Amino acid sequence: MITKSAQETIKLGKDIARHLAPGDVVTLIGELGSGKTTFTKGIAQGLGVKNALYVNSPSFVLIREYKGRFKLYHVDLYRLDSAPEIETLGIEEYLYSDGITVIEWAQKLKNLLPREHLRIEFKIANNNSRKIKLKGFGKRYENISSRCLDKNN
Repeated sequence: MITKSAQETIKLGKDIARHLAPGDVVTLIGELGSGKTTFTKGIAQGLGVKNALYVNSPSFVLIREYKGRFKLYHVDLYRLDSAPEIETLGIEEYLYSDGITVIEWAQKLKNLLPREHLRIEFKIANNNSRKIKLKGFGKRYENISSRCLDKNN
């Protein structure tokens, strides 16, 4: 699908958040500036996080926790280069938690990534537009992906 503004990317995140539940893992993949954090703001809004528009990339602190209808763990692996570095974060506690975990630069997780998750890939189409691809791994996430694609196309 294509979003044509930051507001549309936020709306997509909000729509997807309606289908998420504690224990869910959402992986975000895309180059710098492709909309990963903007999308996460939408998830935060959809989960009822207060001041969700202030959600920002946790690049320097690596993990931020927000409280809404469910806990939201926002992880950014941009500054980490290896699986051993990522393991020292205690990442598995977040991947198998009572909250929803959203991970930017998730491709760095490699074999730490849960088998079942929702993968969202972002590509810059032009200054404001983003090509966004959803793929569910596991039946639950396949259902979320197809419901969101049907609604937003």
